[in-house]
Amino acid sequence: ELYSHINKGGRPRQHLLSLTRRAQKHRLRELKRQVKAFAEKEEGGDIKAVCMTLFLLALRAKNEHRQADELEAIMQGRGSGLHPAVCLAIRINTFLSCSQYHKMYRTVKAVTGRQIFQPLHALRTAEKALLPGYHPFEWKPPLKNVSTNTEVGIIDGLSGLPLSIDDYPVDTIAKRFRYDAALVCALKDMEEEILEGMKAKNLDDYLNGPFTVVIKESCDGMGDV
Repeated sequence: ELYSHINKGGRPRQHLLSLTRRAQKHRLRELKRQVKAFAEKEEGGDIKAVCMTLFLLALRAKNEHRQADELEAIMQGRGSGLHPAVCLAIRINTFLSCSQYHKMYRTVKAVTGRQIFQPLHALRTAEKALLPGYHPFEWKPPLKNVSTNTEVGIIDGLSGLPLSIDDYPVDTIAKRFRYDAALVCALKDMEEEILEGMKAKNLDDYLNGPFTVVIKESCDGMGDV
């Protein structure tokens, strides 16, 4: 109520965003003084950081998380570049080697002056996060005859099999993942969609869990979650 505007007649009060820059400065002059004083006292005079943080908090409060994420990326200097997982998919789908991708990354950055593609080390980190064995987990109660070590990534698919030339060619390459680690990876991959679905059903109070996951074994042995 302290800041409520009293219109003494005349034209109706215009919305802030519809004003000219000069009129916006005039209307916000008192708020600007307060923000400047706070920034100088608490944040070393960084007015921009204070204003962007206020905007970020306002977006989060309105559940506009996508726009808030974009703003946060700008604040952290990442700009509107592609996500490392997207860059990884581009590299794989276009059959680019690591050296070819690195050359493209450097060329685009030099020409545009922006980091649109992510460096190779970011792609390698994204790749690890997409593979089973990256996320720690535990079974309650523990599974019988299953190691409690969760850092199990790619496994040689032929390990544990008796070597016989009659069974498969000598140059056969097989890769597999431990079943429980692969399930955890699939759940983490679907985590964002699951949480968005809960928000759509107005279940925000339950977003922090805990969750019960029911795994139904299908006839082909691959499993349905």
